[in-house]
Amino acid sequence: MKVTVDEETCIGCELCVETCPEVFEMAGDKAIAKMSDVPKDLLESCREAAENCPVEAIKLED
Repeated sequence: MKVTVDEETCIGCELCVETCPEVFEMAGDKAIAKMSDVPKDLLESCREAAENCPVEAIKLED
């Protein structure tokens, strides 16, 4: 699964970083994905981060 963060939409709330720090980190006041391909063992927490993003800035693609 691939993950991206729309930097234009991101409000920098850091919820994704708290939920899945292995995949997300802050770059200034915006979240970024540290990797584009999510390892299988992190899929569940990455999905949770995407579902909980208040502005739907995280996109997941198979």
